[in-house]
Amino acid sequence: MIFRKINDILESLDVQSVPDSRKAELAPLIEYIEEKLKNKEQINLNFICTHNSRRSHLSQIWAQVMGEYFNIPKLSCYSGGTEATAMFPMVSETLEEQGFEITPISQGKNPVYAIKYAQNAHPVIGFSKTYDHNFNPVSDFAAIMTCSQADEGCPFIAGAEKRIPITYDDPKAFDGTPQQAEKYRERSLQIATELYYAFSKINQHASN
Repeated sequence: MIFRKINDILESLDVQSVPDSRKAELAPLIEYIEEKLKNKEQINLNFICTHNSRRSHLSQIWAQVMGEYFNIPKLSCYSGGTEATAMFPMVSETLEEQGFEITPISQGKNPVYAIKYAQNAHPVIGFSKTYDHNFNPVSDFAAIMTCSQADEGCPFIAGAEKRIPITYDDPKAFDGTPQQAEKYRERSLQIATELYYAFSKINQHASN
């Protein structure tokens, strides 16, 4: 069971706010998941950004939540960067505020977190890594490019069955400003809303 605060957020998301241009960008993701369901195959989604510090983590975590919420079987969500840095602390603060339970597993320059969203679901393990890190799948996955810099700078993702650009503005632009918390919250909810829209459109009959 998804934690109540997260569930309340999911039920309050306004999918009508998703513009047609974004729906067109999300369509290949919907098709990829439907094809996997139809063939009763494992669904691996790897969300990729430059530093694997903000947008790719938020996307990975919300996608895993949507899989639980919409009861999508065999879904595993990952994230990575073209280089590894660290998950930015404001990301974990934003997710905690939105109802996630976050437990630090290790500290240091690149901390590792267990990010729990439901009582009986395995937590997402959050830390910064390259997209081809051995924690991530090496084949049979969709590479979802969450920032234009990684999309442009990484023309080939080894092992990816499909490459899907779904890019987001970087909340890093507001780091150290009075709007920082608001902008991270806004970006997290935008990602949640768009992924909710995408997962709500998945034809569940494809798995029958």
